[in-house]
Amino acid sequence: MTSTTEASGRVIALARGMRELVQDQAGESERIRTLTDAIVDEMWATGLMSAFNPAVAGGLEPSFTEMIETWIEMAWQDGSFGWIGIANLPSSFAAASYLPDDGFAEVFAAHDNHVTMGGQFFPNGRGTTVAGGYQLSGSWSFGSGIGHSQYIATGFFPMDNGEMRWVSEGLPDMRVAVVPRAEISFDDGWHVQGLKGTGSYDYSAKDVFVPQSRTFALFVRKPRRGSSPATRMGLMPVTAAGHASWALGVAKSMLDDVAELAATKYRMSDMASLAGRPTFQKGLAHHVAAWRAARLLVLDAFSTAEAAVAAGEDLTPTLRADMRAAAVFATDTSRSCAEWAHLVAGTSSIREGSRLERAFRDMYTGTQHAFISEKVAMDCAQIWLGLTEDHFGL
Repeated sequence: MTSTTEASGRVIALARGMRELVQDQAGESERIRTLTDAIVDEMWATGLMSAFNPAVAGGLEPSFTEMIETWIEMAWQDGSFGWIGIANLPSSFAAASYLPDDGFAEVFAAHDNHVTMGGQFFPNGRGTTVAGGYQLSGSWSFGSGIGHSQYIATGFFPMDNGEMRWVSEGLPDMRVAVVPRAEISFDDGWHVQGLKGTGSYDYSAKDVFVPQSRTFALFVRKPRRGSSPATRMGLMPVTAAGHASWALGVAKSMLDDVAELAATKYRMSDMASLAGRPTFQKGLAHHVAAWRAARLLVLDAFSTAEAAVAAGEDLTPTLRADMRAAAVFATDTSRSCAEWAHLVAGTSSIREGSRLERAFRDMYTGTQHAFISEKVAMDCAQIWLGLTEDHFGL
């Protein structure tokens, strides 16, 4: 296997060093439906698992370009490995950046920053206000990366005397609770077509007490720790960059693999190899160019917003819309590249356990996510058209 895009950077090198292990363990991760211990252990041994954290939490505080290229590399190796990258790494990044000091001390400092975290940030739970915190109950689906996480992130609506709390007109308070694994009930349910190795279980909580210090606002952009612009941009841009990068990485693995296959691939009754067919050459040129264009758009949108924040400017609705639209476009483009690669590879792409077959299943599972849906594209367009001033969820 070869990869035609090799980016520099400290964090990217950590991920790249795991290629052989991830390739060897990918099938076993699918079988057990969560990452193998060997991969998780190596993520910690290399420092990759905590690399996106603020420095005080053992991280390297990478730029958006480094994060994007790292995620592309991880997803290029294996879709499930890449998905863990956009689940565990942003979860601990957010908790380490935004938890109050007492919560940070309990979760991170007390464990020497050796904290793996995953879960569902959408507020599917309710937290009844009680002395010192919240009594949390709810059910969450697709808690990516929780198969091996010590702490589980759970989004919830705070409830005061049975009433929803509002932070402004039309905007309810939404918070994230960080809950020890032992206090969560795992309902599993992760029997799926693709991304089988991500441990994205359903889970629930019933009347679990969570201190205020182990919660933070979902849309907060004022970090308590960390100096990188990303910490002042909030969880939504980091999540969007992750989804875009993941799709680009999986698509690139398929484009690279089918290009390598082409020299020796002969279709039935065809005298020329796949590489010798003009239609394949045209298709490869088109889809590689489309992939490169999508990657550059993602890098431009996120780097532009990052530079604005670094200069002390506001993260405007337009900048946020630009990032989210780039993520949707990259996802759509990547899915198109994957479909083409799957088709031209013929029977080579349907063999169970092959990289092409697994990547195709992963692509059509990961791109079902609501975070990069057509609704997001419409929200972006409404801001560009001046039909609305803002969509808080972007």
